Amino acid sequence: MSNVLKQAFDEAAEITRRNIPAFAAAYPDDCTRGERYPSRPVFEEFPVGANQGWTTSFVPGMQWLAYEQTGDEVFKTAALAHAEDFARRVHNREDLHTHDLGFLYTLASVVPWRLLGEESARAAALAAADALMERFLEPAGVIQAWGALADPSQRGRSIIDSLMNMPLLSWATEQTGNPKYAEAVRRHTAQLAKHIIRADDTTFHTFYWDAETGEPLRGGTAQGAADDSCWARGQAWGIYGFALNYDAVGDEELLVVARRCADYFLNHLPKDGVPFWDLIFTDGDDEPRDASAGAIAACGLQQLARVETDPARAARYEAAGVKMIHGLIAYTPTGKGVASDALLLHSVYSKPEGKGVDEGCLWGDYFYLEALMRHINPDWRRYW
Repeated sequence: MSNVLKQAFDEAAEITRRNIPAFAAAYPDDCTRGERYPSRPVFEEFPVGANQGWTTSFVPGMQWLAYEQTGDEVFKTAALAHAEDFARRVHNREDLHTHDLGFLYTLASVVPWRLLGEESARAAALAAADALMERFLEPAGVIQAWGALADPSQRGRSIIDSLMNMPLLSWATEQTGNPKYAEAVRRHTAQLAKHIIRADDTTFHTFYWDAETGEPLRGGTAQGAADDSCWARGQAWGIYGFALNYDAVGDEELLVVARRCADYFLNHLPKDGVPFWDLIFTDGDDEPRDASAGAIAACGLQQLARVETDPARAARYEAAGVKMIHGLIAYTPTGKGVASDALLLHSVYSKPEGKGVDEGCLWGDYFYLEALMRHINPDWRRYW
């Protein structure tokens, strides 16, 4: 175990500990403002701090990681309280019009079931898997990303992030024996492997299908620099998501695509190894970094190394993941010499929208902590 990485984990866990009384049962916003997380704002019928949106589960996700490494009951108690709130959310069908149910319920509900045998968490996760299956579009064979299924602006739209939502469905088949969930994963990931990666190994953020005929239509972006650029976080989701789903599905093409995503990502990094928010930018460009994309990629590279069938490639991806984590340590509050309640600084939510630019963010914090866990505890059982 690297002492540097262990120290970095301990520092991040201490911030996670401090944030528990700061928010209690409520949730922080997606991103910091001036190094601090504000409370989640009022949204439609939801009050301040409510469990809505796609990022709330990263809070208990960090708490479970800290609990597993430290054994401190304060983390478990806080994470179990969130598990109860997520059960309420899904059973009341609050804010479920999203494919991000996988992000939400894998961390908030599957993890306490796996670690502690919490039956109510298992029931919540299975209910979330069923809600996610409602978004499966025949005959396209994909899960719609956002919005109500009748919304014409979102109909037939998938995004590369969806790869990280598939493990919830793979788990549901494991739990129930019902193959419908795994079949949805197989079809959805095959479609993305065929259409969301371009010939030059870059990825679209989003891709549209005709929801009635299943015909593939067009790719584009929502948060990248341009439709034909390479949004860094999307490319990182591609590394991690295709590697995870290759492990679940066994389709060799998913491994091939994960390699392509990884090789392009690694070949388009600036000198310090922390990506710009879009991979079209490089050293000398006056653009913000997205450290969260680096944290996701670090996890993905380590997962890819685990499933890689070529030993030389596996060693290269493992080494690249470790190097990336060491680079990210310089982007932490300790590395920058600032006080913050984020674990990782200098990320970007959506540059085109001017949203969360050069801030900490919940997913960046979570994947940074997971990447550290993967390297300081080789026996750790991944959550996804």
